[in-house]
Order: sequence, then structure tokens, then C-alpha cells
Amino acid sequence: MIRHLSAADYRTMPWANGRGVTVEMLRVDQDGGLKWRLSRASVVEDGDFSIFPGIERNLTVILGPGFDLVGPGIRLAARPLLPVTFAGDAAIRAEGVTGPSDDFNVMTARSLARPEVRVMDAGDLPAGGTLAVFALAKAKVAGVEMVQYDLILTDQAAQVAGLVIAVRFRG
Repeated sequence: MIRHLSAADYRTMPWANGRGVTVEMLRVDQDGGLKWRLSRASVVEDGDFSIFPGIERNLTVILGPGFDLVGPGIRLAARPLLPVTFAGDAAIRAEGVTGPSDDFNVMTARSLARPEVRVMDAGDLPAGGTLAVFALAKAKVAGVEMVQYDLILTDQAAQVAGLVIAVRFRG
């Protein structure tokens, strides 16, 4: 199975805290709640992140200088193309925003295994679980041509050419 999604398949919605906008690329629900979700958003100023109880988050800055994620006992450097993880129910703020930064977000139910998230520009991805590949520029995944911000979902092995974020979900 290979599923190719593009901007026409995504939906835009306000952040849960009302301070910005998210482009939801894909959401999978299970048992009446979120199983996992892939989205894009822009951080343009210092401020609070939305709270998502029972959710684990992974954020990768894909454009812009990045910022710090700060909360009680937490200080993470969200820098370009370096995935960071944090609990969705932690009171986290973006601080040190010096310019707009776009980010790619992976949210998963805490009951699931944490997804593997990596930035790559070429290579082979073995089969296993559900693989989501997000194109950061023109790319080719499993023989499918992609433009920037397209998404491929597959349960098969895939060869990658071009800068992408690969996310593997298990369970």
C-alpha cells in the first residue's frame, strides 16, 4: 500500500490555544481518541504551546532559525532539522523566537510506542509498521515523485532520494 497526499488533502485549523494555525496533514483516531497525527505549524513569537493530555509530541523545525522549548524542568533547543520530543501535557513555551520558524509535528497517543523520527536525504527504509515520509523539497519515495510538503504513507520498504523526514509508527 502506498498513499500519496498533497496540500489539497490537508486541512487548516486554529491551534487549540487559539494563538496560531496548524496544517493537519493526517490524523488517525482509535477508540474515540487520537492515535497519531502529522501537522505543520509556524512559530512567529514567544508564547505558550497548546496542552494535549495523554499525547507525546515530536517537533522538527523545517524552516527558520528555531527557538527554545521551555517549561518546568524542561529546556529543549528546537533547531533546524533536529527532532525533539516532549510530553503534550507539559506546560511548554516557545522562547527566544528571533524570526518565524515552520515546524513539522508528530503527535502520538502515550499508550503507543514512540515513533522513530529522522531527517534524511537518501537511503533505504525497511518495511515494518506504518511509514510516513514528508518531503522537505522535491523528493522521490518508493518510486513516487513528490514536491515540497507532500506526504507518502506506506507499509512497504521504500527507497528515498531527496530531503525528507521519515516517521515510523509501530502499533
